[in-house]
Amino acid sequence: MQRAPMLDQLRATDAFDVLIIGGGATGLGAAVEAATRGYRVALIERSDFAKGTSSRSTKLVHGGVRYLKQGNISLVRDALRERGRLLRNAPHLARNQAFVIPSYTRWNRFFYGTGLTAYDCLAGELNLGASRRVDRAEALRLLPTVEPAGLVGGVVYHDGQFDDARLAINLAQTAADQGAVLVNYCACTGFIKESGRITGVEVCDEETGAEFTVNARIIINATGVFVDELRKLDEAAAVPLVTASQGIHVVLPRRFLPGEAALMVPKTADGRVLFAVPWHDCVIVGTTDTPVPHASIEPRALDEERAFVMEHARKYLTTDPSDADVLSVYAGLRPLVKMAGTGRTASLSRDHTIVNSAGGLLTITGGKWTTYRKMGEDVINHAEVSAGWPRRESHTADLKVHGWMESASDVYGSDAAAIHELAGAETELSERVHPAFSFRKVEVVWHARREMARTVEDVLARRTRALLLNACASIEAAPVVAGLLARELGRDAAWERAQVSAYTGLARGYVFTDPASRG
Repeated sequence: MQRAPMLDQLRATDAFDVLIIGGGATGLGAAVEAATRGYRVALIERSDFAKGTSSRSTKLVHGGVRYLKQGNISLVRDALRERGRLLRNAPHLARNQAFVIPSYTRWNRFFYGTGLTAYDCLAGELNLGASRRVDRAEALRLLPTVEPAGLVGGVVYHDGQFDDARLAINLAQTAADQGAVLVNYCACTGFIKESGRITGVEVCDEETGAEFTVNARIIINATGVFVDELRKLDEAAAVPLVTASQGIHVVLPRRFLPGEAALMVPKTADGRVLFAVPWHDCVIVGTTDTPVPHASIEPRALDEERAFVMEHARKYLTTDPSDADVLSVYAGLRPLVKMAGTGRTASLSRDHTIVNSAGGLLTITGGKWTTYRKMGEDVINHAEVSAGWPRRESHTADLKVHGWMESASDVYGSDAAAIHELAGAETELSERVHPAFSFRKVEVVWHARREMARTVEDVLARRTRALLLNACASIEAAPVVAGLLARELGRDAAWERAQVSAYTGLARGYVFTDPASRG
């Protein structure tokens, strides 16, 4: 998957059947769905794939225990089925994760144990493992650093865990393998209309400033928290569909949760659940639910959110993490569909919504990573109806994601062999980029040649997860990455310096103890 030939194909094609705007989970899912049905498909993304919300999740593939408590049975059932499919279709990126709910009253142990039995039943044959109640000794064995005072036992259940941004890249590759044209750093700047109907989009190549048009029979707006921007570009009087809620996570060293199980607290002060989950040899702790008035492409954790997550981490862990222990802090925005009379974002819909404008713009928003495939299926079904096309069968429920291996040892899956071969041909590429990370120089070269990485941020934030795993160390790694990318992309020394400077400014916002990052 290379950008230059993709861009050439985007510009040269007379008309596509489906053009998708937005390269996050929803847009990529739709691209895979449409391409596997045999349509001519294009996708454009104004930044990088998964730049926004889709790289900033809690890294969970789950049905949503709290949605079950709210009585949203259909949402939970769909999500649990999609959870099972994802673990089956992308085993190199998603895995079964045991969770423990620590119980400090016998009633809670009974209550959550009963509820999770229903959770298991809704998953049906795609269940990942039976939930069970455990006594105090077993809870402490599974969570050796959980607060022991007053602990009476716990409930063990199973959900999925994954690498969100890596899945996004593999979905882009899956769509490309099926013939789709996908280009990052291409922005939609306007719509082309004939007799009031949208027939194409005006596009700007963000790297060169070149402008051109792309024609398509169906245009899908899958831009997450930014869908209303495009809806207003189509219809100036469009009523806003989405409100944004911010969730943050802090990343701690693995010693704070050394066991294999994850911790789940089903109810915090703001009504959300709290997770502490092992991930890439670190621990992710979150999240919050904070309404924000405006969506930002680079949201920042608020001081009160930082304090909230740290307070709860100290409450439930025997070793209290200090601010200096935090390796990174990141924020993401949830696109929540507005409902009349609802005052709290925690109570807004997590399900997805599809809206068709008078001009034919098909907007899909809401949902979550777990249901990306189902969202793609639903929106392409709507596209077929809108265009008057005969219904084509969906093939994605059992489609193996690019990189699929039954027993993969790393996130590259079946691509690992080619990366190893590349390292053998250029031995200097076997060196690590930085002592704090396991990834090697050869991977940066692979990201540039086969995964459309265009910037230092693309590599350190999304192709690898260095920014989230250790923000300070990632800043130190930036010059090495810039040098490798410059060689691959034909850039000069000035470009290298600009890239390092830009990345350093961005990454400081992920450093928990850097006061300058909060401006």
